[in-house]
Amino acid sequence: MSAPPTGPLTYVYAVTPPAPAVRLLLPSLTGVGGRPVTLLHAPGDDPGPVAFVISEVPRPEWDEDALKARFEDLRWLEDAARSHHRVVEALAAHTTVLPLRLATLYEDRAGALGALRARGQAFATRLARLSGHTEYGVKVHVLPAPPPRAAAPATAASPGRAYLQARRAQRHDHEDRFRQAGLAAGRVCAVAGRFAADRVAHPVQSGPLTAASPEENVLNDAYLVPDAQAEAFLTALAAAAHDLPGVRVEVTGPWAPYSFAAPPAPPAAP
Repeated sequence: MSAPPTGPLTYVYAVTPPAPAVRLLLPSLTGVGGRPVTLLHAPGDDPGPVAFVISEVPRPEWDEDALKARFEDLRWLEDAARSHHRVVEALAAHTTVLPLRLATLYEDRAGALGALRARGQAFATRLARLSGHTEYGVKVHVLPAPPPRAAAPATAASPGRAYLQARRAQRHDHEDRFRQAGLAAGRVCAVAGRFAADRVAHPVQSGPLTAASPEENVLNDAYLVPDAQAEAFLTALAAAAHDLPGVRVEVTGPWAPYSFAAPPAPPAAP
């Protein structure tokens, strides 16, 4: 019975072209757990159209059992996600990048290289699609309605009736703000149709992470925008809700194209 492997695992951040700009950048980067970042590609004079950007990480800290526990540690998870994102963003500033998910791991360099060979053409096709494009996030928020105001004593028949009138007015205001949000969402989609090459609709944000905000998120989209159209896209979005006081349109980015990476599925096992 062979002994279990003990060598480092291969952590993959992203797929990029094996360009000189990437080779020059990597020595200045620090990856997850403070590990050095290097480039992995086919050996020889022809490295092929794509390469993995990797770190070698200690197996006891990154194997399946370790990750089950570490993913419950929010501080560790945040540090790892920041390190992963920092590498991807640095790459995106110099070349087209196909970001991979946090904790994309292979048994060793040979395993990672085998995956790169098997899926290289699909990766290259996706990189070509993303070239010259950048991701922007667009959210539409409904602003909170003002608190109900009691009617003036001279016009109020009773405190109870005054309260009900104020609550009814608040409800109508809330409904009006949602109608305004629908208008804003329609305008955002119209702008995207003019400028964006692709769209991903993410679930709206809710739950504990947004409990502290009085706003309600009703649209949470990502758009892949040609770099030549980015300024016009942002200018058009800035006007999407200028006459809708109950709505806020939030634009984030530019980002590496996380929402559009969609790495190809590995080939089926025989």
